[in-house]
Amino acid sequence: MPGERVGLLVTCLVDLFRPSVGFAAVKLIEAAGFSVEVPMAQTCCGQPAYNSGDRKSAQAVARSVIEAFAAYDHVVVPSGSCAGMVKRHYPTLFDDDPVMQDAARRLADRTHELVSFLAQAPGTRIDARYDGVATYHDACSGLRELGVKDAPRRLLAGVAGLRLQEMASAETCCGFGGTFCVKYPAISDRMVSDKAADIEATGADTLLAGDMGCLLNMCGKLTRRGARVRVRHVAEVLAGMTDEPPLGQS
Repeated sequence: MPGERVGLLVTCLVDLFRPSVGFAAVKLIEAAGFSVEVPMAQTCCGQPAYNSGDRKSAQAVARSVIEAFAAYDHVVVPSGSCAGMVKRHYPTLFDDDPVMQDAARRLADRTHELVSFLAQAPGTRIDARYDGVATYHDACSGLRELGVKDAPRRLLAGVAGLRLQEMASAETCCGFGGTFCVKYPAISDRMVSDKAADIEATGADTLLAGDMGCLLNMCGKLTRRGARVRVRHVAEVLAGMTDEPPLGQS
């Protein structure tokens, strides 16, 4: 409910590559009536270790995150991938520790992907303008682990001047997949090449998504193809914070 405390799990990629997404998230959550804090003690969500089979390191990271966010009514994450890690995988990390497993489950129950959180919050009001045609990529973790599909489209419908043009492969993986692109670079490159072609085929001038990993991957391929497509996190457009140059542009 409005007035409750929200802890923002910023994510590593937002922190290191696109801090404006974090500021946009804070603006949107506060505008919906919540109090937002960014715990300084937060760390990576632990997904790289988890996906690499390093369970011990993943547990250590999860413990830190659970402690850092224990006091908040809600934990909001501008990434379906990181939110999925907390919601779906943290409880499974502590099958041999009932106390930690209970803490992990309680955190999982309070954790939300940013756009889905905003779509459900009664105080959310979108007061932004973005003149252009955008296409939206449904990132795998948000779509398949958390069911994020309609929420970003409903919110984007409230952005003045924006027209959404769906691409043929909106639900198809871009080929990033965290460590997948490192383990299988040839397959990953073919996947993102196909995705880039579908993005260009829409005629859209802007690509939007809710996961920085996917956006960085697709931006890199579009840039190498010489495509004139602006790449942004959906939070930046919803918050009307588009003074920052698009990804890949200085």
